[in-house]
Amino acid sequence: MGFDDSIIIVNFNSGPHLARCLESVARQAPHARVLVVDNASRDGSEQAAERSTAPVVLVRNASNVGFGRAVNQGLAQTAGEFVLLLNPDCQLEAGAIDQLEADSVAHPEAAISAPLILDADGSVQGNARGDPTLMTGLFGRSSLLTQLFPRSSLARRNVRVDVMAGDAGSAEVDWVSGACMLARRRALEEVGGFDERYFLYWEDADLCRRLRACGHTIRYVRAARVMHQTGQSSRSAPALATRAFHRSAYLYYSSHNARTPFTRGLAWLALELRCRLMLGRHLWERRGG
Repeated sequence: MGFDDSIIIVNFNSGPHLARCLESVARQAPHARVLVVDNASRDGSEQAAERSTAPVVLVRNASNVGFGRAVNQGLAQTAGEFVLLLNPDCQLEAGAIDQLEADSVAHPEAAISAPLILDADGSVQGNARGDPTLMTGLFGRSSLLTQLFPRSSLARRNVRVDVMAGDAGSAEVDWVSGACMLARRRALEEVGGFDERYFLYWEDADLCRRLRACGHTIRYVRAARVMHQTGQSSRSAPALATRAFHRSAYLYYSSHNARTPFTRGLAWLALELRCRLMLGRHLWERRGG
């Protein structure tokens, strides 16, 4: 098919991963217009965009403006029917982008099509999800209860294991990870793109929910494969990432789930306590505890 629309990569301290990502893009989508929006990286990783043999446009932000705002910034500088949003720590496998585009064409109601994402060891990452609820914190993708009770109905609802089986076909899901998603431009424009109040995390769940509220669908394409080295940017600034995760989680729950002052207060208290515990653990580990 030959993807010739735009690819947006938001970069922040991604180390050597951005170079590998761009190499995979050059192999799988040589005719795409690639835009790297760098959120004031301090590790020099953005220089991979300047060294790339493929035509890449580098946009340097003076500060870290967050993921959603950086994507919206990129969208304003691109054109075409589709746009691929790709994390710098992702690598496209053979045929991935063509599979996503073919599925989007076959399902014109779909606003987003996402691939099956693999960890570096080849295991399935679990990026097909059910809408987050107030129980997601207990039965999230990597929570202790999910590890102890992986077959529970709550765990299986949050991570849609049922739609990730098999090698072909696609399925409609509630939301997908923003690590890699092929989006229909007019659908993104209809909802105003990402909500820029989300600095990092949860912006993908919110976007998918708002798109579905407008009558669009979200699809998971099993045959499209992408390898993802999870969390490189987050590891470079763990305290920032931890605070951003919990603030975004509260924003999501207060916007979509916690409808009363009591439930919003309960969600804030639970997330604040969890955030402080995790920050304390980061400090303890940094001091060699």
